[in-house]
Formats: sequence, C-alpha cells, structure tokens
Amino acid sequence: MSSIVSLQRLRTLLPNLEIGHWPTGPLNGITDVAGVLTHTTTLQPASNPSVNTGVTVILPHKDWFHHAVYANVFRFNGSGEMTGSHWLQETGLLHSPIVLTNSFSVGEAYRGVYDHAIRYHSDPADHSVDWFLLPVVAETFDGMLNDLTAFAVKPEHVVEGIAKASADLTLEGCTGGGTGMLCQGFKGGTGTSSRVVPGLGSSTAGTTYTVGALVQANYGRLRDFRVTGVPVGKLIMEQRERDNDTAALRQQAVVDREKDKKDGSIIVILATDAPLHPTQLERLAKRATVGLARVGGYGHNPSGDLFLAFSTANKIPVQTVTAGGRSVDPFRARALGIEVVDDQSINALFEAAADATEEAIYNAICMAQTTTGFKGNKVEAIDLQQLKGIMED
Repeated sequence: MSSIVSLQRLRTLLPNLEIGHWPTGPLNGITDVAGVLTHTTTLQPASNPSVNTGVTVILPHKDWFHHAVYANVFRFNGSGEMTGSHWLQETGLLHSPIVLTNSFSVGEAYRGVYDHAIRYHSDPADHSVDWFLLPVVAETFDGMLNDLTAFAVKPEHVVEGIAKASADLTLEGCTGGGTGMLCQGFKGGTGTSSRVVPGLGSSTAGTTYTVGALVQANYGRLRDFRVTGVPVGKLIMEQRERDNDTAALRQQAVVDREKDKKDGSIIVILATDAPLHPTQLERLAKRATVGLARVGGYGHNPSGDLFLAFSTANKIPVQTVTAGGRSVDPFRARALGIEVVDDQSINALFEAAADATEEAIYNAICMAQTTTGFKGNKVEAIDLQQLKGIMED
C-alpha cells in the first residue's frame, strides 16, 4: 500500500492531472445526477477472513417502483450476467434498483429486490402480487479473494441497501459489490466519477447536464495499465525487474494466472439528467468502452464487460395495467409528452461518459486496500507514492 496516505482518489493524489475536457460535479460521483441514490454493503466478517464480498445498490430515483426511466444496455464482451437486460432492450424502461454483487450471489440479490417489493408494495393479508417487476442484477467474479461457496450475500442485504440508499458520495475501493475485486494487477473494486457539460433546454435557455459513472472494476493485467496515456503498469513491471523484487514479481504472476482462468469483468453504470431516449442511451453506454480502453481494458474472452445507461429526465408511469389498479387501457394508444436531446448536439455527453468511466476506474484502484482473503490469497493495493512519482516524472 501507499507510503503517503492510503485511500486517495486520483484527483486528490494528482490535483493537476487533466482527464478530458469537462469539469466534474460537486461530489465527482454518480450521485451528482439529481435523484440518483446509492448504498454499499460490505461483508468482511472477522470470524471468516475468507469472505470478502458485498452488494452495491443504485436507485435511478426514489420512486423507481411506480415511475420508470429510459435506459438501455451495451455488451462489450458477454462473459457475464445482467438480469432484466432483455426487458430493458425490449422497452427501454428501467423500473428496478440496479444491484451489483459477485457471480454466485445473483440469485440472492434478485430475491432481495422482490423481498423489498413484497414488503412495501403488496397486501400482507392475502399475499397477492398485482405488479410487474424484473430485477436488474449484475455480477463480477471475486473468487480469488472471496469464498463463493459461503454464499455470504443474503436477500436482506439488498432490502437494507434499497432502504438506506442516499445521495451521498458512493463509498469506493473495497466496498459493496467491489469488495473482493481486483483490477489491472492491483486490488480494485467500486469507483465513481462525474462530468458536467453545457446544454440548451427546450426553451433554448442555457443549462447544464451531468453524466455520472459507477464501476465495479475487476478486469485486466498490470502490463496494460495506463493513467491518462502514461504506461504506468509497464513502468512498474520494469522497476520490479530492475530491483529484483521477487515478492512483487511472484504476486504479479499469481494475479496474472487468476486472470487467465477468469478475467473477472467490469460493470459500468452511467446516469444522466440529460433527456435521452433509449437508443441514445445505448449509444451513451457504448462510450464507456472508450474510458475502459484508455485504462487498459481489452474485453478479453472470459471478461463480462456489461454497461447500462439511464436518464432521469423523463419519468414514465408503470404498474398501470396490473390487475389491482388498471388506469391504462392497453388497447388504446396513449401519447406521453417527453423531451429528448437533438442527436446533432450530443457529443459532449459522449465525451463525458468516456471520461467519467475512465476516472471511476482510477478511483476504484486508488481507493482500494491490500486484501488477504480466501485460501490466504493476497492482492496488493497500488502504491500511491510510486504512482505519484511516475506521473510527476
């Protein structure tokens, strides 16, 4: 770990570093998008050091159950799971929490979303369910540091996460679903960032739009790690070889072997208050690939690189054709008044998505701590002093 101060976001470590053209939001996180709420539950019980996992919950807005937002997904490489994605692509509507966890806990997280809905939106007297909900749960593989067979994540962790989600800055590094993840040869995990871009509202008055990214970063090799174009990973490897640092070289080989077996993936969630329709949101999600590539992600065969983008600008009523409270005739087409961005004016939003994704990955790495877990496996955090020296050289 760093011999300066551990757990520094990249901008704190390197305040003069430029990442793209656009400024960050006040928190430099996904919750800079008004209405977006998050919560992380981290599971590292002292009684079982083999458990290093958790759950991250993202709410597109508080009343996600009754009002959907427009959303879409992009699959850069498909060796992973994101439940509910078929319905997202079919309708462009998101009316579920987004839950991020480990590969073996998708079922428990899925159940947790339903448990929350039953608790708050069902009649306890007759146990009836007269609503429609397909939970959105995405995963990455944390089997090097976490005993997957312990199934430590339980539905109640998701219920609690939904209830406690807030607009505070999302906790980063070894937190939530990112607790046991590793990235670009170092300890990785959860990271977030945001960008603010200029825009014009429907009245042509000047306004601003925010794009926020949250990542669960668990992919890649040290040799490919770059920070704003600087080949940091290659330089660290060369330094280790010059110093004959056998411990670091041995650790690097162990992590590389694990990545050869299961390159554990990255989930990127993009939020914006710009009024984008589902096709535009798919295009926005694609731009996460640019940010990932800048840091060193290639979308290797066993990596699940799945991206979801949503807009909070338009709220679409749902639960309107269910048995208990039908207010819409499904055979009489009904028009909704919505706003959308002109495609010819969308470029700054694309840049913001790429830049926020890039910085969110840096923050996931820089905010992580050295972790020893399952079977004594150990993954070192990045040495922030070494990173600072390389970047300022």
